[in-house]
Amino acid sequence: MKNANVTVTLTNGTEMPILGYGTWQNTDPKECIDGVEAALKAGYRHIDTAQMYGNEQLVGEGIRNSHVAREEIFLTSKLDNINHGYEKAKQTIEESLERLGVDYLDLFLIHWPVVEGHEEDWKQDNIETWRALEEAYEAGKLKAIGLSNFKVEHLENLLPNCRIKPMVNQIRLHPGVLQEETVAMSRENGMVVEAWSPLSPIPQMKENEAVIKMTDKYNKTIAQLLLRYCIQKQFVPLTKSVHKDRIIENYDIFDFEIDEEDMHYFDQFEMEGDIFM
Repeated sequence: MKNANVTVTLTNGTEMPILGYGTWQNTDPKECIDGVEAALKAGYRHIDTAQMYGNEQLVGEGIRNSHVAREEIFLTSKLDNINHGYEKAKQTIEESLERLGVDYLDLFLIHWPVVEGHEEDWKQDNIETWRALEEAYEAGKLKAIGLSNFKVEHLENLLPNCRIKPMVNQIRLHPGVLQEETVAMSRENGMVVEAWSPLSPIPQMKENEAVIKMTDKYNKTIAQLLLRYCIQKQFVPLTKSVHKDRIIENYDIFDFEIDEEDMHYFDQFEMEGDIFM
């Protein structure tokens, strides 16, 4: 297994590891703590959580249990929908730091652009909320700031009103969901694009003859192919599991490359059913 500590550089010079360990739905205390610890011991150096996940304290404990130095870890959290607005956001950033047991976050994101209570005034709400992130960034509490689930219309509203431009946009990305316009606009404005839920197509791909042939061709699992696909698309994938063997397997994607024909196949793949974004 090759070293996976490949990074992408954000606009402010911060280095972000190109593969992240996600913790969505990891609320069982033992599973969450052990999962974070196992990921760091397997070599991951990018951990992603959120206020909404309700597990920041557990993630912090997993980090401490790993005995990996804090400065080696790229740690992300995100603003809960109920904490929008300048004053609330400012206060809750401090609360995230406290729950995680850290002095700073490497990245902090606005989790969703339109939230309950701000359906009508979401444009001004995002501008005011972003101001709190800018101030925490300038104070050194956040090493980088960005967005999650912001599409073109949300970006068009926020970007002209930023003193500090977002450095990241974390959106759902995988074969069948490529969000090309949002990706293009994010990149045009200097943002690194992160991919959440990159393994969503697995159930549909298990019976797919072309994909099964690829698993034999590359001697990799479908999950490994999907993560590698993201990296070759220059997305930063966030993968989650609470199973140690799967955590290790998902990390083992840096010793092969998907060829152009197979990348094209994934580009054209169509997901069935409703796609939640």
